[in-house]
Amino acid sequence: MKRYFKSGILVAVLMVLTASWSHPSAARENESGPSVQQIVERANQVAYYQGKDGRADVNMSIVDNQDRERIRKFTILRRDDAPTEDQANQEPNTWAGDQRFYIYFHAPPDVKDTAFMVWKQAALDQDDDRWLYLPGLDLVKRIAASDERTSFVGSHFFYEDVSGRNINEDEHELVDVTSTYFILENTPKKPEQVEFSRYKMWIHKDTYLPIQTEYYDKRGEVYRRYKVLNVSRPQGFLTVMKSRMEDLRSGGYTTIEYSRVEYDVGLPTDIFTERYLRKPPMRYIGR
Repeated sequence: MKRYFKSGILVAVLMVLTASWSHPSAARENESGPSVQQIVERANQVAYYQGKDGRADVNMSIVDNQDRERIRKFTILRRDDAPTEDQANQEPNTWAGDQRFYIYFHAPPDVKDTAFMVWKQAALDQDDDRWLYLPGLDLVKRIAASDERTSFVGSHFFYEDVSGRNINEDEHELVDVTSTYFILENTPKKPEQVEFSRYKMWIHKDTYLPIQTEYYDKRGEVYRRYKVLNVSRPQGFLTVMKSRMEDLRSGGYTTIEYSRVEYDVGLPTDIFTERYLRKPPMRYIGR
């Protein structure tokens, strides 16, 4: 979700990025503006790390290529781990550390009480931990790292989109600068582990909010597109309130709308444990 909230798209942790300046306008921007590293880190922070924690209600509309619609309603909780002393001393608005996510499904009936949890690891050598609770079986299922780029509850978003992709997993290049956007091209360091060959991001120059992402397949064709459709500032935090992920091959798409967005709620750490997959923290997710 955006900073968590947002589903969609791009994330997590500090690193040294390599920059290849291939476009004249990009080179000129670097002389007086932010570096690629600064752009990526700030965009990551804006998208996923505002406030110490957060919660939101979500309406997810899944539409197939025949315009048939399915609805999912859920609440998402997010909590950031406290930064270490070294992390706290880093450049403002760029810190990105470990996070915890909890999602509880309210509807429809066939997924009600299903819960999903993520422990997102900032370190590149550690895989994120993901669990899915299936109430019909009273079963907690571990989601393998190899499944993180598969469909999330039948939508056009992937499991990885929920908490974001670690920015250390890709090489980043500023390929263009317009009056409104920094345009970055991102290439996976381990292409054998993902289905895309690269992805492009349009990052708003004033806010550093990622507005659009396009994913290219191994043939160089765009097959997946993420767009921000509406933003707001609850409690002063720039937040995506509506976004869409399109599958350009199938013609289907998923739209996510957020409501009751709150930051700095004071979520306790123990919510993000297996116990609460079976026993939802209704104080924070009740409707």
